[in-house]
Amino acid sequence: MSDASTEAASSESPAKGATTRTIPGMNCQGCVKRMREAVQSVDPSADVIGTPNEKRLEVVSSLTDAELDQRLTEAGYPPGEAALNVADQQPEIATPADAEKGSSPHSHGQGKKQRLVISGMTCASCVKSVQKALERTEGVDTASVNFGTHSAQVFGIAETQALIAAVESAGYGAEPIVDMREAERTRAKQDAKTYQKRLRGSAISLALAIPLMVSMLFFHPHPMGLGRLYWLVIGLLTLGIMAFPGRHFFVNAWKQFRHRQANMDTLVAMGTGTAWLYSMAVVLFAPWLPEVAQGIYFEASAMVIGLILLGNAMELRARGRTSNALKRLLDLQSRTARVIRDSHEQEVDIDAVRAGDHVRVRPGERLPVDGEVVEGQSHIDESMLTGEPLPIAKSAGDEVSAGTVNGKGSLIYRATRVGADTRLGQITEQVASAQNSRPPIGELADQVSSVFVPSVMIIAILTALVWFNLGPAPQVIHMLVTATTVLIIACPCALGLATPISTMIGVGKAAEHGVLVRSGEALQTASKLTTLVVDKTGTLTQGKPSVTDAQMFGVEQSTALALVNALERGSEHPLAAALMTYAEEHNANPAEIKDFDSVTGGGVKAQTADGKALLLGNARLLSEAGVDLKAGEEQARALEEQARTLVYLAVDGKLAALFGISDPLRHDTVAAIKRLQKDGLTIVMLTGDNEHTAKAIAQEVGIDEFRAGLLPEDKHAEIERRQKAGEIVGMVGDGINDAPALARANVGFAIGQGTDVAIESAGITLMRGSLHGVASAIEISRATLRNIKQNLVGAFGYNLLCIPIAAGVLYPLTGMLLSPMIAGAAMSLSSITVVSNANRLRLWKASQEDAS
Repeated sequence: MSDASTEAASSESPAKGATTRTIPGMNCQGCVKRMREAVQSVDPSADVIGTPNEKRLEVVSSLTDAELDQRLTEAGYPPGEAALNVADQQPEIATPADAEKGSSPHSHGQGKKQRLVISGMTCASCVKSVQKALERTEGVDTASVNFGTHSAQVFGIAETQALIAAVESAGYGAEPIVDMREAERTRAKQDAKTYQKRLRGSAISLALAIPLMVSMLFFHPHPMGLGRLYWLVIGLLTLGIMAFPGRHFFVNAWKQFRHRQANMDTLVAMGTGTAWLYSMAVVLFAPWLPEVAQGIYFEASAMVIGLILLGNAMELRARGRTSNALKRLLDLQSRTARVIRDSHEQEVDIDAVRAGDHVRVRPGERLPVDGEVVEGQSHIDESMLTGEPLPIAKSAGDEVSAGTVNGKGSLIYRATRVGADTRLGQITEQVASAQNSRPPIGELADQVSSVFVPSVMIIAILTALVWFNLGPAPQVIHMLVTATTVLIIACPCALGLATPISTMIGVGKAAEHGVLVRSGEALQTASKLTTLVVDKTGTLTQGKPSVTDAQMFGVEQSTALALVNALERGSEHPLAAALMTYAEEHNANPAEIKDFDSVTGGGVKAQTADGKALLLGNARLLSEAGVDLKAGEEQARALEEQARTLVYLAVDGKLAALFGISDPLRHDTVAAIKRLQKDGLTIVMLTGDNEHTAKAIAQEVGIDEFRAGLLPEDKHAEIERRQKAGEIVGMVGDGINDAPALARANVGFAIGQGTDVAIESAGITLMRGSLHGVASAIEISRATLRNIKQNLVGAFGYNLLCIPIAAGVLYPLTGMLLSPMIAGAAMSLSSITVVSNANRLRLWKASQEDAS
């Protein structure tokens, strides 16, 4: 189990019990951190350990099973199975009854992610209805519905047909997404078809409404005699508009009524339908109605439908641009690959490529899968994945990624990861998931949207009653106009689009700059960071250290290097790689050792074949073991003044060698630190290196605050201390030893070339090592959150301002009521404004430092 998920309990009493939970919604160490905080808010000494890839949570706590489940559920991570006492845990066998139910004692641990295309949604109320229907389905752990993409993302063990049935029972349609690229293409084609249909419907509606409205300025016959026949024809033409171009409003409203729900279509259908029915009643019964009640509003019904259809078409067109980033990622995937099998070269479908196949890629071609070069040399353009502008040289033994473009050379490489497992596939999956997630800032809009349409209907009824009982003559006309206008002007669409559209574009924009955002929550938190904690090795420096100095103390260099070669063999730490390279350059073959052990934050220890104790690591490791370091003090001080990292070797309790290792700064570190400081962040360096080296590096890059000689748990504690002081802390790291701090931070930034554990613990992943990626992530998150706030203010402000005006609150001052036609135009314009404002994010550009 990874050290990243371990936090020792401060004490254990006899009352504590150990239990495990399967948590289907646990995807990273950030999830573990939130569950740990939830449990420790009640039991501060609880020990909470999570293993995301196994969906397993182990808890040692004094809480009862019910209390533990309640805390986890409130934190958003409901357990998928009952508690198990660790001491008594036995393998469980699914009974026939379990099989019949399609489940097993561990079935929740096998939860899967499914995506659906949702049809029939027209506003935020629809989103809420679909989400509730999915969440109530048996076997569903979490569900999120995106109005921007008209899609749903579901995690759990529910069958696809059960999900589709649940959506259909709520009055909407659903289809599974099997191939994201094909689904995106189908959606684009369907949107284009719907756009043309709405545009055509709008043109037909306005072709009747505009001439009719203009003619009424000069010709408005009384509904008597021939005038009555004239209005009857107009009424029937308007009915044709409602029955054909506006048909979907009424069909959807009826579906909603049958399911005891209401949405935007309900408001439009009620508003235009009421105006038409009243007008037709006037035409049919005019001789028996008082003259003040003989108002006719056929043109209002036709005009409102025409304007709303036009708004829908414009919104569709603008919304289609929001998923450009995902489309570009999907387009990077090749459809075929040139595979060499049995000495024969053949072109096969991309789905037919298997791990281990040898793939040939010609000059200028896009690589179809991930792999390792076995033959040839070339330069690969990886800018589409990492943002690195210059092509990278590749030869035998180097790794290559799907979606990148080969240069002028020809390569043959062995496929290592195919399909969704490629780096491109994982990036695409993460971008799609993040675009479907919602920042917490959108929760208010979700809550309001669930009661919005019923509230508007109640307001319309109250408005009608007030005007009928207290309004001036003609009361019936005023009542009709105000109630209809309230129904039409209310816009739940703007509320539904305010958050998801901006999130989609922000996440996509981040991906274009080599920044992968895990969730909407990480995006929002990154915008509020006050402090950024950085590791030194591999973050500020290149992470490619080399040995510059070697001092021996009473042993032959060949002997010392043979021991070093043996001790560091197999380690992935950059310092280990530097020592290995140095030993191999001096032709030192690894010595025979035994009882090898790794000491977190210190180094390694073992024994020689004849039983002598070996220690290789930092000064603390040797000092704690009682090794006297005085013999190397003078050399160590000189090396530290040159910003060298020191590694000591002790044999049989005596200092044997001292190595000075230099890790050059990244070429853009100083500029990136200045950029982050300009963004208002306090930069703090936490490193396990010695004080002198840390101080020299900090001064060189312009960091005022640093702490040296830290163990992984010390970094974790320092971040925790700063959080308690009110700081919102981000952490940048790349190694296993950074994982606890990454998980503890409010937002963790993992460098893409780092370890899987570090990436799994972070909320944001940088596809290249530059700290400019962190600055870009923070700047994009701030721009996105600012955009979401503008959208929410606009959406709420529009409804709060326009609904009272539509109800007639300005009538005592102006003597006029708002026309239903103006209400229809305003409603359409509100949605278009939100989408257009969100699309401004597409114009965001990195600051000059990153651009250069």
